[in-house]
Amino acid sequence: MVLEIRLTNFFSIKDEVVLDFRAANIKSANAKALKDNVFEQDKIGILKTLVLYGANASGKSNIIKAIRFCNAMVFESHNHNENTVYNFQPFKFEGYPNKPSSYFIRFVSNNIEYEYSFSLTRTEIIAESLYYYPKGRITKIFTRDERLGKIKKDKYSFGNLLNRPFDVAENTSDKTLFISRASQMDRDIAKEIFNYFNRTFILDYLGFGVSAIENISNQHKEQLIEALKIADSDIVDVKIKVLKKPGKSVHADLTNMTLKVEDVVQDHLQIKTYHKNTPNKSFDFITEESQGTIKLFFIMLTLLDVVKDNKVLLIDEIEESLHPKITEYIFNLFRAGEKAQLLCTTHNTQFLNLKRFRKDQVYFTNKKQDGSTDLYSLYDYSDFRDTMDLEKAYLQGRFDAVPIINDSYEQLKNLLNEK
Repeated sequence: MVLEIRLTNFFSIKDEVVLDFRAANIKSANAKALKDNVFEQDKIGILKTLVLYGANASGKSNIIKAIRFCNAMVFESHNHNENTVYNFQPFKFEGYPNKPSSYFIRFVSNNIEYEYSFSLTRTEIIAESLYYYPKGRITKIFTRDERLGKIKKDKYSFGNLLNRPFDVAENTSDKTLFISRASQMDRDIAKEIFNYFNRTFILDYLGFGVSAIENISNQHKEQLIEALKIADSDIVDVKIKVLKKPGKSVHADLTNMTLKVEDVVQDHLQIKTYHKNTPNKSFDFITEESQGTIKLFFIMLTLLDVVKDNKVLLIDEIEESLHPKITEYIFNLFRAGEKAQLLCTTHNTQFLNLKRFRKDQVYFTNKKQDGSTDLYSLYDYSDFRDTMDLEKAYLQGRFDAVPIINDSYEQLKNLLNEK
């Protein structure tokens, strides 16, 4: 589970922004009624869902993109070569292209809390650290700072947990995260961290490979069909077969998530569906099902895997091509889950309702005068009472995170008449 994420100097993010999944101490009647929006970990309330609102180009997607990039670095950086240029951009103004970008995440894996962070430029890792709380007290696993000297013993400091850590350090270039190399070299604690990012923090609906789709669908087949029925699909059966084992898993460009359903299915999977009216007749998934059904299938497949196994899901524009009822169904799945978490962006204001989300679950992004992204929570507005109309207040600009549009009749007539 995620407790906290901090980002600095990625894309439109200039100064540090913070996403905090730790529940605030809210005692209102609405918050008490939303007890299923929170679960408890070591006597601390943890939020199941955070939703980000904001105008177009305010930086919502850049927050998602930055997290995807940083997480992907953990399970990809051991493959980087000397000519690697990392696929992100720092903030473009005020000298920030020459400053390091930083990522910090506080999370829990197998009931142990960790703090992991790194900073980097587009061409090299600058610093990296990992701490944990085995008995409630912070303990160093390792720290790394490439600016401290020329030899590894100057740059690295280790606690007592890693086996032969300097063997790993000697094999870690300034293009590679130590945690990635240590996992590759079979160090247990590093494998634990690697697997958290690779298997538990799911970066989109298609954040897994071909064999995983077959395994997940087989494990959750009955629940998958039932979930599709609840979402008003008439599919009564699904059969999935791997046509051939690919040389490596099919993965998206994890910074942009450009992978499409066809990229996963074509040449790798045969998916047949069966419908209520003709249960003995199969339909080819890609060519005979609607795009809406195809998308819903993968959404439900991923959601069941995430919610049943208490994973974390990251989605940009959760409502894209989905009916609001389906989006609400997704939110309700996480409410019904035990410890699964969802971080998403949306423009659908009907969910801005304090009978659906607590104040600390709603975040806003706003573009500041210098073009950078500001991120803040509804909880920061202590004067906003639970009895107020949140959706109306948002659309009226109460929280700044809306576009300013001059669409008066006269302005539009002038626009259309310009030559």
